[in-house]
Amino acid sequence: MKQLFEYTGRNVIAYYSGFLSKPGILQEDINDEDKNGFMMAVHRLERKKGLDLILHTPGGNIAATQSIADYLHKMFGNDIRAIVPQIAMSAGAMLACSCRSIVMATHSNLGPIDPQLSGVPAYGVIKEFERACKEVKRDPSKAPLWHAIISQYRPTFLSQCQNAIDWSNAFVQEQLESVMFGGQKDAKTKAAAIVAKLTDYSGNKTHSRHIHYDECHDMGLVVERLEDCPQLQDLVLTVHHSYMHSLMNTPSYKMIENHLGTALVKQQVVQPVIQQVQQG
Repeated sequence: MKQLFEYTGRNVIAYYSGFLSKPGILQEDINDEDKNGFMMAVHRLERKKGLDLILHTPGGNIAATQSIADYLHKMFGNDIRAIVPQIAMSAGAMLACSCRSIVMATHSNLGPIDPQLSGVPAYGVIKEFERACKEVKRDPSKAPLWHAIISQYRPTFLSQCQNAIDWSNAFVQEQLESVMFGGQKDAKTKAAAIVAKLTDYSGNKTHSRHIHYDECHDMGLVVERLEDCPQLQDLVLTVHHSYMHSLMNTPSYKMIENHLGTALVKQQVVQPVIQQVQQG
């Protein structure tokens, strides 16, 4: 991390989740508690040097993501560059889109930003409901079949899905307009086209779809190819592999750290194994 800072001259904060090696752990996603880690990491950094934010995350809570992005922009303005050595999904992709550019390797990927409510895709619910309305209008005999499906929705669920879609779309649209395309005359058009691609439920097929460098570039995101600078590539991937090794071989499941060595590390509580010895 220190060598990366010395090479770029830019502050570095790494945000790593152990979701690949320790799946299913509570709070391995982006959440409000992460703000404490970012506050600790920002402390003592020279704000005028900008920030390189290294992201490896499955995503998480949109409210927490928006709040973290707002905080980092207040600390560093728009001089924030995202570096995605491997994976930044969902809300992680949103956080990357709030930066002026995104550094990606050939093997790196972002993910769709369509919101999920308790694992249920909001776009999928809306589209399914619209389909039900059309089919029942065309053929009323299908009403009992659709009633069995729609009746499982809890009250206000449809409006919650629509609100989540509107919120996430507005957040990413605003970030792209004001940061990545800030000052450009066609910023709104560019941002809208990217949001449409990242939220294309029918085109992306699944929330876990991996969107790689070429597709990110083609949709209009400002992306830098990590391999274009071998020295930067070596430094970034060394940092990445160090974190992956730590997350795989220690109880740690989340790490937020700056290049000064200040870190917040969250670890699993390992219960002791008690063996009972039977008297023979």
